[in-house]
Amino acid sequence: MHVAFVTMVTASSRETPATRRTGRVAAGLAARGHEVTVLCSRWWDGEPRRFKRDGVVYRAVTDAPAERSFASKLPFALRKVRPDVIQAVNSPPSHVAAAKTAGRLLRTPVVVDWWDDVSGDSRRGYRRVARRADAVVVPSETVRTRVREYGAREGDVRVVPESVDLSLVRESAVDDRADVVYARRLDGDANVESFLLALAELRDSAWRATVIGDGPERGRAERTARDLPIDDRLEFLGDLPLEERVPILKGAHVFAQTATREPFATNLLWALACGCVGIVEYQAGSSAHELVEGRDRGRLVTNPQELADELVAAADVERATENEAFAAFDRRPVLERYLDCYRDVIDGYGVF
Repeated sequence: MHVAFVTMVTASSRETPATRRTGRVAAGLAARGHEVTVLCSRWWDGEPRRFKRDGVVYRAVTDAPAERSFASKLPFALRKVRPDVIQAVNSPPSHVAAAKTAGRLLRTPVVVDWWDDVSGDSRRGYRRVARRADAVVVPSETVRTRVREYGAREGDVRVVPESVDLSLVRESAVDDRADVVYARRLDGDANVESFLLALAELRDSAWRATVIGDGPERGRAERTARDLPIDDRLEFLGDLPLEERVPILKGAHVFAQTATREPFATNLLWALACGCVGIVEYQAGSSAHELVEGRDRGRLVTNPQELADELVAAADVERATENEAFAAFDRRPVLERYLDCYRDVIDGYGVF
């Protein structure tokens, strides 16, 4: 199968959860022997418009990110590639519209991978995308609800979650430096203060904690930890690659999730796969609760005091370094869900 991905920016030029997701799916398909082309703005050096890495072909639609120019040139680029299916990120919506125009002429279905709404994008454009896509893939039920509110038909939206590499989990060593871990980019949605307040409630108890991640709110979080004061047992580690993060998660007993906005709680998923007890502070804009509801090693709370109480209660739960209950989130079965979607839209497109 030949899949063309439409994304003006890639993780090589701007790393975001959405670009990482696109890159991971493209690389996974190429590793499975599928033909994969990524139509993007040029991020590599040199003159060639075409660049190949790890089995994935990158084609430059424009020399730099430029929304209008990219949208106008995209149909011609797709006509040259002539894929079996087109997958486009939802932002900016004008690119999806251009992909859909090309798809109609080429008789090629368009799947939209909708990670999250992006500030500045047209809501009207999102409504067109939701209604015109042949299928919409979302990471969680929370995002699925939002896309349905834009007008997408229920049967056209399917949840394909983020994935983890369970072989990495199984093969990694155990780093037991912390009992409790928080991991996320420390931005305005991180809400790390709830985690710190919960720890402060237990300042007289014996615990060790780490915060993994960096971002504009890190300085404020470190000051809060000093003011509480709990900084003597709390370590801020900054960004860590997965190879360093997974051993810490395997050594920890509890992972705390408090972010106010999370299309998919990827760090929480890694922690659960590493055997952590996941304690999630419910937030209306976060999908994190979906990963712990109904699970033995999951807890749902609504405020820092409840979080503190559950941290204490977790001491009665047996420690673990793996959790096979999350096998469905391994790389291969999640990639297969994308392939199922492609096959369905290709078969359905032929009917009309």
